[in-house]
Amino acid sequence: MAGIYLHIPFCRKACHYCNFHFSTSFQTREEVIQAMQKEISLQKEYLGKQTIESIYFGGGTPSALPPADLTTLLETIRTNFEVDSKAEVTLEANPDDITPENLEAWKTSGINRLSIGIQAFQVKLLVDWNRSHNAKQASTAIALAQESGFENITADLIYGAPNLSDEDWKINIRQLVETGIPHISCYALTVEPATALAYQIKKGVTREPDDEQANRQYSILQSALKGAGFLQYEVSNFAKPGFESRHNKNYWTGAHYLGIGPAAHSFNGVSRQWNIANNVKYVRALYQNEIPFEQEELTPAQQYNELVMTGLRSSMGIDPGQVAALGEDFEKYLQKEIQSCVEQGKIGQDEKGNWVLHPEFYFFADGIAAELFKVD
Repeated sequence: MAGIYLHIPFCRKACHYCNFHFSTSFQTREEVIQAMQKEISLQKEYLGKQTIESIYFGGGTPSALPPADLTTLLETIRTNFEVDSKAEVTLEANPDDITPENLEAWKTSGINRLSIGIQAFQVKLLVDWNRSHNAKQASTAIALAQESGFENITADLIYGAPNLSDEDWKINIRQLVETGIPHISCYALTVEPATALAYQIKKGVTREPDDEQANRQYSILQSALKGAGFLQYEVSNFAKPGFESRHNKNYWTGAHYLGIGPAAHSFNGVSRQWNIANNVKYVRALYQNEIPFEQEELTPAQQYNELVMTGLRSSMGIDPGQVAALGEDFEKYLQKEIQSCVEQGKIGQDEKGNWVLHPEFYFFADGIAAELFKVD
């Protein structure tokens, strides 16, 4: 089983913390959609004969597109790929785009899962981050989606912001839990280069996020969601049983996926490739039936490092069998290097024999993984 990711490079506003590729001008929207259709057709052999079990509209803000554009892209995928009849089809949506009319159109097109970018329920935070929705829309978006018949819903929250108190953070978690949605994703506020947030910090307009605060609020999150019956199946993701994101799990288990659109990434097991992050150049290349991408062939060491990184970020852990398949040297290297983490109580083995990071160390997952990396 494989997945398809579609990067929609348009947003109505630029969030101050965001460094994803997007444009606030929709002037090239029709041309980009046409180019994405062409790319889907040109890439129909990329995944071989694998059945598509997940389709994910990310961005950018996919919900800002007219629903007809989403329908067009989905129809093009179904024409060129074998899509499982029960495929998970996710749309990232901003609360201000969630209307009864849009919800009905999305359902009709085949979208069956919504990822709603709530981020916070406090007015000041939404304004500070330059979000396109207001507090009222944040509160009503999920209810509207549920009333329209969507059951598979996830929502995002941000923690670790300098002006987010622990009490307000608890309120945000509680409000999401009380909606009854089966999946919640939470991310620490990160300062990315060349963003408005980075500029504000440099100028002293706002403070830099504090790691101690972020770690504390992450612990609050883990405790609250565990008590509410959510399973933490990845560092940033929590789900009620049976509602884990299939698309995201594909990333963490090394499944293959095709990325469509400007800046989209693809992976086929032995190489990664990424499209040019420029809407005009992307359209121009596809007009010539060319896909503007760069490619990297993964060395065995890079494949090993990816297994370690993705394994330790999820509850599935590192599969020793997958490591052994790369060669005996990698199997021995992991056995040797992981012992100190085991002795420190950070990592253990589950009933399948996989090496899993204990949840209390999830906040430090990337750093712990780096300790186990192998250099070419």
